[in-house]
Amino acid sequence: MKKTTKLLLVALMLICGAGMANAQFKIGPRIGVAVNKLHFNKELLNTGNRAGFTGGIEAEFMIPGLNVGIDASLMYVRRSADLDITGFADGGTYEMPNANNDYIDIPVYFKWKFGLPLVGSIVKPFLMTGPDFAFLTSRTAINEALHNKKFDVSWNFGLGVELLSHLQVSASYGIGITKVAESTGFTAGGEKIDGKNRFWTVTAAYLF
Repeated sequence: MKKTTKLLLVALMLICGAGMANAQFKIGPRIGVAVNKLHFNKELLNTGNRAGFTGGIEAEFMIPGLNVGIDASLMYVRRSADLDITGFADGGTYEMPNANNDYIDIPVYFKWKFGLPLVGSIVKPFLMTGPDFAFLTSRTAINEALHNKKFDVSWNFGLGVELLSHLQVSASYGIGITKVAESTGFTAGGEKIDGKNRFWTVTAAYLF
């Protein structure tokens, strides 16, 4: 049994090594639009979608033949929010018409490309999913009632298309896993308000 396990591990290492040796690596600029909305645990807020922007560098590492790989980016992203907050214990209503939060964003995707008959070298759709790690670079205080967290983790689901083996246009939806914002005070019910990001990102990248 031990000998069989060792042989399987060696075979797996050889397969992975061959894939790594033939792997295709691309890198290039990526820009786009991020549409964000905060989702809170209490219905004491009126929230709206607001558009921000994003830009940075994308790197792609694909294994030929299998058409699977990893895509990682280092991005600057501005996520905006439009909120009216009510229901605090002090009876106050706090307004935040435009809150712009700036992040250094690191989305990491597991990517699968699939070719189309006859036009596979020209048009190649792909699916992707993976975690997103965001580090706040702007101030933590949104206003006197609500503060941002310095670190945010989301999970993204997306799809896109590669054109002429270089231009990639994609859209993804991110679901916040960690709390991105929390109230500084308590509601009339004695509880804090906290929120998580939900966002659409549409980008275009040119990889060399």
